[in-house]
Amino acid sequence: MGGIGKTTLAQFVYNDEEVKSSFEPRAWTCVSEDFDAIRVTKAILKSLSHGSNDDNDLNLLQIKLSEALKGKKFLVILDDLWNENYNDWRILLAPFKAGAPGSVVIITTRNRGVSNITGTTQAYQLDLLSNDAAVSIFTQHAFGVEDFSSHAHLKDIGLEIVRKCKGLPLAVKTLGGLLRSEKNRDKWEEVLKSEIWDIPEKKSGIVPALMLSYYHLPSHLKRCFAYCSILPKDYEFEKKHVVLLWMAEGLIQQGKEEKEMEILGEEYFLDLLARSFFQQSNNNKSRFVMHDLINDLAKSVAGNTCFRMEDRVEGSKQGSIFKKARHMSYLGSYCDGFKKFEAFSELTCLRTFLPLMLPFPGDCHLTSYVSRELLPKLRCLRVLSLKGYFITKISNSIGDIMHLRYLDLSRTCITSLPESTTTLYNLQTLLLEQCLQLKKLPSTFGNLVNLRHLNILGTISLKAMPPHIGKLTCLRTLSDFIVGKDCCSGLKELGSLSHLRGTLCISKLENVIEPEDARGMNLSGKPNLDGLSLGWSEDIDDSKDRTSEKEFLNLLQPHKVLKELTIRCYGGTDFPTWLNCPSLPNLVFLTIENCKKCTSLPPLGKLPSLRVLSIAGMASMKSMGPEVCGDGSSQPFRSLETLNFKNMVEWENWSPCEAFSNLRELSIKNCPKLSGNIPNHLPSLENVEIDGCCRNLVVSVASFPDRCKIKFGGSEGVVCGRSEVDFSSLNLMHLSTISEFESQMKVLITMGGLANVQKLMVYGLKELTHLWSNAVGSFPHLPSLRYLQVSDCPKLVSLVAKGQLPPTLKELRIRDCKNIQILVEEDDTANSCGNSGDNTRSHDLQDLSISDCPSLKSLISSGELPTTLQTLEIDSCPELESIAKELHHNSLLKSLSIFECRNLKSLPTGIHSLSHLSDIQIWNCPSLDFLPDGELLPANLTRLRVDSCEKMQAVVNRSIHTCTSLQVLRMTKCPRALVCFPEEGFPTNLTSLSIYDSSIAQGLFEWGLHRIASLRVLRICDGTSHLVSFQEMNLPTSLTDLHIFDFPNLEYLSPEGFRNLTSLEYLCISNCEKLASLPKKGLPPSLRKLDIRDCKKLTSFPTNCLPPSLLVLRIEGCPDLGEWCKKERGREGSTIARIPKVFLASTT
Repeated sequence: MGGIGKTTLAQFVYNDEEVKSSFEPRAWTCVSEDFDAIRVTKAILKSLSHGSNDDNDLNLLQIKLSEALKGKKFLVILDDLWNENYNDWRILLAPFKAGAPGSVVIITTRNRGVSNITGTTQAYQLDLLSNDAAVSIFTQHAFGVEDFSSHAHLKDIGLEIVRKCKGLPLAVKTLGGLLRSEKNRDKWEEVLKSEIWDIPEKKSGIVPALMLSYYHLPSHLKRCFAYCSILPKDYEFEKKHVVLLWMAEGLIQQGKEEKEMEILGEEYFLDLLARSFFQQSNNNKSRFVMHDLINDLAKSVAGNTCFRMEDRVEGSKQGSIFKKARHMSYLGSYCDGFKKFEAFSELTCLRTFLPLMLPFPGDCHLTSYVSRELLPKLRCLRVLSLKGYFITKISNSIGDIMHLRYLDLSRTCITSLPESTTTLYNLQTLLLEQCLQLKKLPSTFGNLVNLRHLNILGTISLKAMPPHIGKLTCLRTLSDFIVGKDCCSGLKELGSLSHLRGTLCISKLENVIEPEDARGMNLSGKPNLDGLSLGWSEDIDDSKDRTSEKEFLNLLQPHKVLKELTIRCYGGTDFPTWLNCPSLPNLVFLTIENCKKCTSLPPLGKLPSLRVLSIAGMASMKSMGPEVCGDGSSQPFRSLETLNFKNMVEWENWSPCEAFSNLRELSIKNCPKLSGNIPNHLPSLENVEIDGCCRNLVVSVASFPDRCKIKFGGSEGVVCGRSEVDFSSLNLMHLSTISEFESQMKVLITMGGLANVQKLMVYGLKELTHLWSNAVGSFPHLPSLRYLQVSDCPKLVSLVAKGQLPPTLKELRIRDCKNIQILVEEDDTANSCGNSGDNTRSHDLQDLSISDCPSLKSLISSGELPTTLQTLEIDSCPELESIAKELHHNSLLKSLSIFECRNLKSLPTGIHSLSHLSDIQIWNCPSLDFLPDGELLPANLTRLRVDSCEKMQAVVNRSIHTCTSLQVLRMTKCPRALVCFPEEGFPTNLTSLSIYDSSIAQGLFEWGLHRIASLRVLRICDGTSHLVSFQEMNLPTSLTDLHIFDFPNLEYLSPEGFRNLTSLEYLCISNCEKLASLPKKGLPPSLRKLDIRDCKKLTSFPTNCLPPSLLVLRIEGCPDLGEWCKKERGREGSTIARIPKVFLASTT
């Protein structure tokens, strides 16, 4: 059941402080009805703060997710899961297995069957609210209290309304919000007696209480809410964005009170939020979402006027698109082609054209049909967005859309706007954010007298503002003002823009000629500005006289309400006098960057609201003392939580006033001359990072609070106090290029100094030969270590001399240690595997990764790997001779990867017995013969990739047919491994097959690949075949990707065989020198990407060869074909002209 509180309960768990401290990392993602493993995996990665991911390869995404979760105790919440397909669930769940024990995945679902499919513990079935609980929630939303005691006259009606909600929390909450501002008994009775209660939910599909909540909304809120039906389910939206859309559509009407539209729109939004039509996003508190049931309600009340195209209706004809539609949105994709829009040519009354959620903003491609043929017909548009598309030019015809009020071209590749843009006199919002190639705005830009919002943030190629910007007196938002030269708008133009609000960034201030121009700006008369950035260019000649900048900056005093200030590349020697408490009592964020001639800081400690202070690039400052705190100031820096110093190359001395009682984060980077002490009394400190600092800097680590996270790196040396310094409270530590630690390492371990450290990273210790030896014993003082990384330690011979690895260690990574010969040199009593019955030591090592260790010859002296090992990866260890004696006891091993190990001759015995081993990858191991004599591949292997292993024996012929679980097989440049085609054929569960060898290609054709009904990807490379055509080739209809490489005698393709591949989406043909034509009957109608390279005899495509579904065409190394395509691309209406992404290159 929807609206019963599943998501709300999960949010309480997710945001609980105890849960936060118990799970790291945490991720939340909404799955929804349209299950897509790629989309969900991307969303989880994004929630884990791993940024956006451009990959659409599920395997690569899952590898990234597995790496992000490996060895960590994580919490992942999958909200609103509907899919009951067990295989989909198994695929999605695969990366989670890399996590530490105790990790949790929480699922919310309306479908009881989902819990059975997922194989979880017993599902928790949420009940409807009890009457008392429902009443409490209702009164909380209606009156702000927990009962009717303060509104007794409404109690009887209220109890009846609650009863009609039938215990559904969303209904109770929404109706409570509806009546929040109504204390009139008649209004409550109207709600109670409404006929809407009697409409069966099955008939309307909407919960009556929710429909009733909408019915009693004020008319202006009804219109705004209905418009929001164009927003997809689970879409996270910003308040400002929605308000600007409402404004553009004329849904916000100014009344007699003459409030600004933006303020009215914000009030509308907050009213809908208070009534529970919107709710705050769990992932981002600045964004909002609509509950699925509320979204259904919006769609219901909007009727046919609003339409969400969404990807699944691609190719629909006019009959499925409402002719009455006025507002249209769709989910953008990497390439949006002609078929997606062909049915819209008759919707000439469309007012909203809004793509949303493009996967790769700035690198998504749109068919030219939209700009050349469709948009000129949509003369009624009020809202037009082409945000995120790879568009280099806007047609001059855009000026014909005279009613346009909202134009978003952000993250496009345009270099200029056509002059006709300035005839859009009704335009209110123009968004050009991150248009990196935009060089100029139209010279008549001042004609846009109704423009209220101009965002040019990140337009790094824009050199100046156009003339007469001061005429735009309606402007509320101006993200940037670039001071130009000659006839461009000067600073005085800002004086007339009295309504500016938000943040204003003024750059290229070196172009100011008269300092007095600052007075004309009237910054102190702009009380709605809460953010200000003042910047000069970085490349100004140091010999230039910049003394006038001090006078100029003094005249730039902002209003005292300012909350955020940035000063960059200022050339004066002193900061302005207004940078103190009386002038800026509300300042919260302050950044001073690359002010190279300033020798000191102003008394910033007097700023009572300052929370974040960042100082960087003050190249002339040598000392910072109590004057920064403000002499005689009581409680200096009383609000400061974050303090950052960076690139202070001459800074030598810091005499801090011990006044940072609330400081939580301290970062000092690249301050090579800084010595002395950093502040000792930091009771609230949570994170500290020291990087690139001097040997004489004293960091009193012993004074840091419990659980403070510390990172030391990139320094010649840092003195951490006494040798017996206590690190016992730490749970994270990074040590790098710090010579003091090389002498203290043994002391730190033996004295229990690292007792709570869970993650230890050691790099750049130039003299280190061993991390520890048998003197440390059995590691009683490293009881918590889970992760160890050692890199760039050139003299390291082994990790352990006569001893063992810490028993709690789960993940070990060794990188770039040129002299290491063995990881662990055990003593006579040690046993790294713990195989012997009298060995009491346990080991938990699960992941071992070694790379770029050219002297490494073996891993562990006993020749036995830990029995707990799950992943083993070895890369670029050319002297490695042995991995282990045998693997019979490594039954938990799941993945084995060996790259660039030229001396390795054989893998250990026992591989065939490893029931969990699912992934084997071996590249460029020319001496390796792979399996010992008589051994077969493990039965549960799902992926096998072997490249460039010249001596490898005929493994495919001997045992490939026994791997019934094998899904991915790639064999490249292994002439002995593929002596002939295996008689039994390949496993029929293969989904991807890549064969780059002529000795087996003919066998593939004779055997008939149609037997592999699950095959989706086929890559074949021949090199010597006499095959002339694929006419007799029987390919499985399940294929989605087909790659044909190096068939020197191939002349033509089968006209029928390819048309039968109804699932084929990607076709790549490369280096087929004699290929002269493609099928005249056309390529498969499902084809989305066609890639042709080095087929020089191809000169053109036959008529109707290219299907309308084609989204990407790449032609490379085909000169004649490339020229033909170039001509066709310029012909309006041609198939190639309508392909969103076309790449033409004459040579490779």
